[in-house]
Amino acid sequence: MFSPPAQLTRLFVGMDVHKDNHAAVAANCFGEKIWQEELGNSPADFKKLVGRVRLLSAERGLSPVFGLEDTSGSGNLLARHLFASGLEVKIVNPVLVKTLRKYETHPEKSDLQDALGVAKVLIEKIDTLPVFSITETSELARDLHALVKDRETIVREQTRLKNQLHNALHHSYGSPYKTVFKNIFAKKALEFWVELPSAKSLFATKKHIEKPDWIRQTKKEELPSTTVHLEHQVQRKARRLISIWNELNEIDKELKELVEQTGQKLNTLRGCGTVLSAAVLSEVKDIARFSTPAKFAKYAGIAPKRYESGKKKKCVKTKSGNRRLHKAFYQIALTQISNQGLPKAKEYFKKKVEEGKSKKHALVCLMRQISDIIYSMLKNKRAYYP
Repeated sequence: MFSPPAQLTRLFVGMDVHKDNHAAVAANCFGEKIWQEELGNSPADFKKLVGRVRLLSAERGLSPVFGLEDTSGSGNLLARHLFASGLEVKIVNPVLVKTLRKYETHPEKSDLQDALGVAKVLIEKIDTLPVFSITETSELARDLHALVKDRETIVREQTRLKNQLHNALHHSYGSPYKTVFKNIFAKKALEFWVELPSAKSLFATKKHIEKPDWIRQTKKEELPSTTVHLEHQVQRKARRLISIWNELNEIDKELKELVEQTGQKLNTLRGCGTVLSAAVLSEVKDIARFSTPAKFAKYAGIAPKRYESGKKKKCVKTKSGNRRLHKAFYQIALTQISNQGLPKAKEYFKKKVEEGKSKKHALVCLMRQISDIIYSMLKNKRAYYP
């Protein structure tokens, strides 16, 4: 008995999602627009959308399938509502829509045009696009992703404040401020800067504090001149860094708890601590998505791209793939070839350099080896063993 292709029985609904509003376009299997609408980003709007699509599907005897470019950010509420309503939701890579628009005869860009582009990609690649679903693994990955991004933002702020505090201390203490503490950003040091923000305040204090030799041997009038405003600036920076120090400790504790809930043991791999383990797990989501180590490496942007033309055949470096996952593997590889790294990794890296590869290329080779190891660890939920 003949059964028609799946595309002929589907109603393809492309969604262009934003923070405050979404655009929806329904098309048949030939890419012809049947219906379009713009809606808000609220449960009431989602309910109307579902009702309208189901009515349209019933009228035409088709089964609806939705395509969303973003299911983790602005489109997360919509994706979760559609999934809870029992509708099929596919995740469409924005690159595919951009490529489709690029090769239009007269390319135009609008929310409804983008939604139609999503629908067309959905039609063409319905069998290969990943399916959106809500599982325990996906929920853990979502929380990990949010915490990792939050931590990265805070660390960037911390770096900026450290540079500013360096500059402020140079004016209020002079260059010798670096000798007061071995680590001038340790919590104890930051509390010290809050209480004594200038060399003159340290010189004048009557508290039982061990003063550096250069303070005791210098006359008060020879110390760097400061103002109340400069001292306040030092205090503000130091107080904010103490707050950040506490925030990062809280986040690291939460990350550790979430990583443990996944049942994975990535932190047993040298160079892959709690933060990097969380970063990898948040980007991988579900390792079952990748059937082979090669596909996993390609997703991480580590596998080379083949380039063939006539008799010319070569492999070139690719900039595609998940760059956040690529960055995590890069950091693990750098740690493994450091002084306190992994002997096997250092030997492998040295071997590749001796074979004539550049250090940069040798590092990519090591990253590929790390990718295969992590794939095996995630697939079997096992610890690393040499």
